[in-house]
Amino acid sequence: MKRMLFNATHAEELRLAIVDGQKLLDLDIESSAYQSKKGNIYKGRVTRVEPSLEAAFVDYGVDRQGFLPMKEISRIHFKDGSKTPISQVKIQDVIKEGQEFIVQVDKEERGTKGAALTTFISLAGRFLVLMPNNPKGGGISRRIEGEERAELRNAMSQLEVPRDYALIARTAGIGKSVEELQWDLDYLVHLWDAISKASSERPAPFLIYQESNLVVRTIRDYLRADIGEIMVDNVEIYERMKKFVEQVSPHSVQKLKLYQEETPMFSRYQIESQIDSAFSREVRLESGGSVVFDNTEALVSVDVNSSRATKGADIEETALNTNLEAADEVARQLRLRDLGGLVVIDFIDMTPSRNQRAVENRLNEALKYDRARVQVGRISRFGLLEMSRQRLRPSLGEASTRICPRCTGTGHIRGVQSSALHILRDVQEEAMKENSAAVHVHLPIETASFLLNEKRREISALESRVGTPIVIIPMADMQTPHFKIRRLKQEDLDKGEEVPSYKIIPQEEEEEISEPSAVKAQTPEKAAVGQITPETKAPPPPRKKKSEGGLLSWVKKLFGIGKKKPAAKGKKRGGQQQRRGSRGGQQQRRSSGGQQQRRSSGGGRDGQGQQQRRGGSRDDQGQQRRGQQKDRQAKSERKDSASRNKQETKAATEIKQDDGNQGNKAETKPESSRNRGRRGGRRNRQQNGNRDRKDSQSTASENARPDDSNGNIKTDAKPDNSPVQQTAPVETKAESKPVETKAESKHVETKAESKPVET
Repeated sequence: MKRMLFNATHAEELRLAIVDGQKLLDLDIESSAYQSKKGNIYKGRVTRVEPSLEAAFVDYGVDRQGFLPMKEISRIHFKDGSKTPISQVKIQDVIKEGQEFIVQVDKEERGTKGAALTTFISLAGRFLVLMPNNPKGGGISRRIEGEERAELRNAMSQLEVPRDYALIARTAGIGKSVEELQWDLDYLVHLWDAISKASSERPAPFLIYQESNLVVRTIRDYLRADIGEIMVDNVEIYERMKKFVEQVSPHSVQKLKLYQEETPMFSRYQIESQIDSAFSREVRLESGGSVVFDNTEALVSVDVNSSRATKGADIEETALNTNLEAADEVARQLRLRDLGGLVVIDFIDMTPSRNQRAVENRLNEALKYDRARVQVGRISRFGLLEMSRQRLRPSLGEASTRICPRCTGTGHIRGVQSSALHILRDVQEEAMKENSAAVHVHLPIETASFLLNEKRREISALESRVGTPIVIIPMADMQTPHFKIRRLKQEDLDKGEEVPSYKIIPQEEEEEISEPSAVKAQTPEKAAVGQITPETKAPPPPRKKKSEGGLLSWVKKLFGIGKKKPAAKGKKRGGQQQRRGSRGGQQQRRSSGGQQQRRSSGGGRDGQGQQQRRGGSRDDQGQQRRGQQKDRQAKSERKDSASRNKQETKAATEIKQDDGNQGNKAETKPESSRNRGRRGGRRNRQQNGNRDRKDSQSTASENARPDDSNGNIKTDAKPDNSPVQQTAPVETKAESKPVETKAESKHVETKAESKPVET
């Protein structure tokens, strides 16, 4: 069962964890020392228009100005209301300095880059996203497909949407009624009205609306039907969350519980160690492998190592198993760390392409649970997989860590000897400058010890050569890679008295090594529009129809009662089946007198074409699958039929003897040619088929009798009123075997062979 664990024991840090059993699926941390600005709405003022960048810089009330590209400016802010396409509009013609409008933070500040702004405001609700000034931006989430997408589109068409507003349906809106969607829409419209009113009351820049805190975001973004419990370990947060849940999701109140045990909640579910792994550079896998994450300015690098993984039978199996396990862990760590932008994964090399496809499929399957938009490529010939992930909020490292003041974020520092030699070269350069009276060097103790002992002779030689004294001042609070060189002129020495070296400690040095201002607690801004809760409670969800159970439901499923069957397809298939394999009606039609006589005599193109279609397209595939066993059975049946026909021929005294002899010739000839066709190749079968067809036509012409208008055969014998009898089954061979048809009418035996099928 999935649970939402809300840890609020410390006011400085609120933590939300979503677990499935004891496995951590998602993590969200809100710190009081860092305030996220993404999603906040400000009223800004244009300070500079830059045509070369096709963008404007906007002052929205923070230290660093925001970046507003041309494509993110709505037409309602153009000076002349131009309707010219955006691609043909120049920003300096439609935007001017000092212009004020409402903007929203689209991307957070990162490094030296300012925040990216947009004028297309989007307000996220529980089921919908409202876009009040972008009427062409509506739609449905890409994750919703099939019948659910059609049902949601139908429900959205029934909503009362204000003019020039657009809506985006979220995945949480699946299965919701029109009343629930309309309730969410009314709340968002009310919120936008409050924002519009507040923006007109004060001049820019100032904060209008702040994105919801972690408590509200938890219910809005994470509460789904598969969440079984919501555990909170703080009474105040519990009461606040309970009031909000009662307002927006009354049917989920029973899921909310207060955790009051002595054991810490995260330790109770064994997820503290999993949270610690999200802060480490290397993550160990159960098989013995490891995954290493490195953040750079351009992308996130992920390296998969086999390390101690030796469970596979060979190197390929070991690489495949490690990569499959790493694919699941990489997708999970991307969610926990909230890493965005470009991500490059270096998997262990695999030779078979099927193994590469298996790893790609495993990664795509694991990324389905990610709320962010993800684009995944394929493994290249170098074993690298490129992907892009949407940056929902600042990553875990950006929000909870700061740059190391010693290595400045590189993770590496110069050694003592390398640093000392580098300082000595810089000192020499400063001492050789004109009007240099002295050079003071502030450096760490380790580096100073190396210069005063190992490089004492070089320093003395430098002083005597340039005539400038060099003073080395060790600093106890300075670490290895840092140093400071100060060049003094003659007028600087004349101003003050000579000071001993141990007292030369500049006051500004303490400010330099103090904690950076970036990590100081920021004073929270107060938004003009506070948190607005819906005026009415959310309507109850629609009741699901109960499925029939018990014996009656099982009987209905067994006999297909209540299910609509495609009648047209069934009839069509039934007809085809009857035409393909019926030995009743179709065989009787083939055995009829007039039609059989026309086929045996080769009369008409229609008869031959129909026989070819039947033999080539219908019985061809089925007859080939039967194999040699079917051929042997057919051969024995033909022998029995031939002996039975001979006995019947002798008993038929009303038929002339010469007719019977001609019929036997017609039967014997195709049999021998057919045997030759089996033994030979395709060319022999074609030649034998042509020769058999000629013999069959000549024999049939001798046996032909004049027929009347009804197609009945006229014989010398007196007419008999006995019905047509079928003495032998119709046998149709595949494309390489001639078709043999046997029929008898009024003790008249006609045996012929049709044209062999050639494809």
